[in-house]
Amino acid sequence: MRQYSFLIKRSWSRFTCAFNQNFRFFSGGFDPPPESWKSMEGLMRCRANHVPLTPVSFLERSSKAYRDNTSLVHGSLKYTWGQTHQRCLKIASALTHLGISRGDVVATFSHNLPEIYELHFAVPMAGAVLCTLNARHDSAMVSTLLRHSEAKLIFVDHQLLEIALGALDLLSQSSTDITTPPILVLLTDNPEASSPPTSLPSNEYEYKDLLSIGTDKFETRPPDSEWDPISINYTSGTTSCPKAVVYSHRGAYLNSLATVLLHGMGQMPVYLWTVPMFHCNGWCLTWGSAAQGATNICIRKVSPKAIFDNISLHKVTHMGGAPTVVNSIVNSPATDRKPLPHKVEFLTGGSPPPPQVLAKMEEMGFRMNHVYGLTETYGPGTNCVWKPEWDSLPLEEWYKIKSRQGVHHLGLDDVDVKDPMTLESVPPDGKTIGEIMYRGNTVMSGYLKDLKATQEAFKGGWFRSGDLGVKHQDNYIQIKDRKKDIIISGGENISTIEVETVLYGHEAVLEAAVVARPDDHWGETPCAFVTLKEGFHHHVSGEDIIRFCRDRLPHYMAPKSVVFGELPKTSTGKIQKFILRKRAKAMGSLS
Repeated sequence: MRQYSFLIKRSWSRFTCAFNQNFRFFSGGFDPPPESWKSMEGLMRCRANHVPLTPVSFLERSSKAYRDNTSLVHGSLKYTWGQTHQRCLKIASALTHLGISRGDVVATFSHNLPEIYELHFAVPMAGAVLCTLNARHDSAMVSTLLRHSEAKLIFVDHQLLEIALGALDLLSQSSTDITTPPILVLLTDNPEASSPPTSLPSNEYEYKDLLSIGTDKFETRPPDSEWDPISINYTSGTTSCPKAVVYSHRGAYLNSLATVLLHGMGQMPVYLWTVPMFHCNGWCLTWGSAAQGATNICIRKVSPKAIFDNISLHKVTHMGGAPTVVNSIVNSPATDRKPLPHKVEFLTGGSPPPPQVLAKMEEMGFRMNHVYGLTETYGPGTNCVWKPEWDSLPLEEWYKIKSRQGVHHLGLDDVDVKDPMTLESVPPDGKTIGEIMYRGNTVMSGYLKDLKATQEAFKGGWFRSGDLGVKHQDNYIQIKDRKKDIIISGGENISTIEVETVLYGHEAVLEAAVVARPDDHWGETPCAFVTLKEGFHHHVSGEDIIRFCRDRLPHYMAPKSVVFGELPKTSTGKIQKFILRKRAKAMGSLS
């Protein structure tokens, strides 16, 4: 444990060293002005005009501006912003009482509960670093990530307790590198319950125990530098070699505000939590919603019925979700739906939504806003900024534009499509493919304990996303594919995303993914894996799907083979194309 503690502290020290050398901030003192300011007499930087940016400040402001307004709702449970601030102070105080010190990692393993929202503030208030683990992981993966992050404490949803205890057991059995497994704190749906649903080890706690230990007079520990780490987010689809993306206080502050702006959040919105808080810290809206004094509606299980019920009950104004959530809403039975009380702003990220899916969502009363980003960019990084002149376009063209990735938000310096070898920008012709690259304050600090991967990602002074795209005349970017997903057939590049968009236009298709299948003549040809909607299984053939695509695409782009069945997905709902590629390869050459 000591060895790992040294490594993690050394990693963060490297992150902050260069920043602190140039931006020293002394308690109660003054910094000498930079050399470039010498001619500007009378200037100084001190505590009065220079404070490290941190999203914790959003909660502190909301506890004053919106003190008596509702902050969190979960079933019959409700808190105000004043109460949420007090609870966060108590939890932060309790964490220090349990020995959590500056730079220590505190993990969570839970669905969207009010306590997880509170921990996004309480953990950094204690000077610690939050690590939100995916609630869909198994014991082996949780054990791996706890070992890698060196978390000293883990908050666990009672529904996931067995998995967490299994992970801790694996840790204790595994080796000498971790001598003390993290302390476990249990989260229950009923915080007033007298006993946990499952017996806990004698040295573990419940969340209410920490609230009783802590004090709301606790003095928070602000970051020494705004570049200090605030959270660790593991990329989806992690294996035994996880990628741990480190976010800074500065990046989280800026991306929170940028996401609020692109989501069109005014004061006191009502936000429905269908985005997992463990995913990019809820796209930074765990912090961002506090900036606007939002009412946060927490639901444990996301389903179309729960979505419509909560929108109706709480008059939800904003929500978000991955393509899987969008698809479930579009294909939900009429019995699960309710008329929307008003237009609901819906932020969707992940793979580009097919235009026809966007159209159906808009018809149902949602105003769709497509964002694009990665875990390494704190979630949302770009969106399609709508132009009034597009309102008069034909619907088909209208939705095509709306499904583009657009331009970078205000928290970034730039997003461009570049030749990965020369770093030259591709021409804005909508055809020339390059790699999408990011630069700015809302790009990760790096990969924890993996300096080589960090250097590779930042090679040339840009963050290399691994996504291939084009740039249009108006400088809006559009994803064409992941590098590893592009199909090269007879020398022609085929965007699997374009083929999938056509497939989603078929009335029988629920989900679709396209990968390369070996071909002795063409090298590779498109192979479509398709999940059909209920009622179509005996009425649609592979030949029907191929014919449908050939009527709408150049023949070389249309699938040459179709496989029906359920699609494998990651724990965040992304389709696992690497598994489909293996299946397609095992099928052998079509020619």
